[in-house]
Amino acid sequence: MSETRRFSLQLVAAFARWAMPVAIIAYPVAVWCGLKNWGMSILAPLLIIAFILRLLTFRGKLNQLTFFGKAMAVAGIVLVITSVVLRETSMLLYYPVAVNVLLLGLFFSSLFARQSLVERLARLSEPDLPPEGVVYTRRVTQIWCLFFVCNGSFALYTCLKGDVSLWALYNGGISYLLIGLLMGIEWIIRKRLRKP
Repeated sequence: MSETRRFSLQLVAAFARWAMPVAIIAYPVAVWCGLKNWGMSILAPLLIIAFILRLLTFRGKLNQLTFFGKAMAVAGIVLVITSVVLRETSMLLYYPVAVNVLLLGLFFSSLFARQSLVERLARLSEPDLPPEGVVYTRRVTQIWCLFFVCNGSFALYTCLKGDVSLWALYNGGISYLLIGLLMGIEWIIRKRLRKP
C-alpha cells in the first residue's frame, strides 16, 4: 500500500472518529430537519451510514464504554431499519430513549461490581483514590442512574406525544443542557470537597 493511500485512509478514519460523535449528538436535530425537508428516502440511508461508521470507529477508555458505544450504534441501526420496514417514522424518535436505557444499564450494573463506573473513570486520572473518594463516586453513579431514569422517561413522553418539534427541542437541546448542568454541579461539589 502506498504512503499516499495509507495517509488517506488514516485521514478518513480520524475524520470518522471525530465527526461521528458529533453526528450522533446532533441526531435529534438531524431527524427533525430530515423528516421536515428530505423524507425517509434520504434520511434513512444517511442515518444508517452514520451509525455504521460509529460502530466501526468507536473506541472507549474502558471495555464497558466500548461495549456501550457499539450498543448505541446497533440500537440506532435497528431503529432506522425498523422504521423503514414498518414505514413508520416515529420509530426514529425512540433512539434517545434507547440511549438512556443503555446508560442506565451501564451505570446501574456497575453499582454491583467491585468498582462503580464513575470510580473506574476517576481512577484513570487518580489511581490511588481515597476511601471517601470511593464513597463519593458511588453516590455520583447513583445520581446519574436517577438522572437517566428521569431523562429517559421524559424522552419517552416526547415520543408518545408525537410532536416532533417538542421531541427535538427536549432531546436535542434541553436534555444536553441538563446533562451539562449536572456535570457542572458535580464538578463544583467535587472541587469544594477536595479543598483541605
